[in-house]
Amino acid sequence: MTAYPDRPALVHLLRAAGCVFAEDEADLLIAAADSPATLAALADRRVAGDPLEHLLGWAEFGGLRVSVAPGVFVPRRRTALLATAAEAVAGPEPVVVELCCGSGAVSLLLARRLRPRWQAAADVDQAAVACARRNLAGLGVPVYEGDLFDPLPAHWRGRLDLVVANAPYVPTSAVELMPPEARLHEPTVALDGGSDGLAVLRRLAVDAVRWLAPGGHLVVEVGGSQVDALCAALARCGLVPTVTRSAELDATAVTARLVGETATEG
Repeated sequence: MTAYPDRPALVHLLRAAGCVFAEDEADLLIAAADSPATLAALADRRVAGDPLEHLLGWAEFGGLRVSVAPGVFVPRRRTALLATAAEAVAGPEPVVVELCCGSGAVSLLLARRLRPRWQAAADVDQAAVACARRNLAGLGVPVYEGDLFDPLPAHWRGRLDLVVANAPYVPTSAVELMPPEARLHEPTVALDGGSDGLAVLRRLAVDAVRWLAPGGHLVVEVGGSQVDALCAALARCGLVPTVTRSAELDATAVTARLVGETATEG
């Protein structure tokens, strides 16, 4: 364990380790430590590549502090566009479900912005579900464990106004090229989207037409180079896609509206 006698020394160490925002990170680590020994341990772990958010126990998202834990996908700043795109198409008191919810960050933000009539979240990863339940417990939002729509109550089929998902969309071959913070410390299931990155999103589109209410919307995040292929897949399912981009956030969201009737049986 290394001793860090002052803030400048810590900043220097973090910058040498490749931390772009070394000064901000130093301040956050100092605030999180209750002793010099704790600070030294946190700094050593950060230099070794542990995500800052896992060390702090929280991530900033849309102006909120969202609890995160080791092994849980850390919400990205760019995913705020997903929430903004969802807000733009939501009607009054919508029924909202977040799939691939991770920490539940998007659900937390939408609960404040939209005041849903009914809201739920789901994720296939057990650690993510536990984390999301902690974040959403105060709002009474249930978090289900399972693959996409599978764990949701069957009577909500055909009744959802808004489905949002930051599903995995990194092509399998590109996962190994991701920064170590993500590749080594976040679950592969939250990153790997199959050979072209769209495997989960295609399944999501197929299932969404059975769960959305007529006129309802599916809103997802995707890579900029994947937009055309995803929009084509959505259109084949009977969904009408539109694209929202943010240069500031380096983010792309696709909103797809369901037109016509849906199946409500089951």
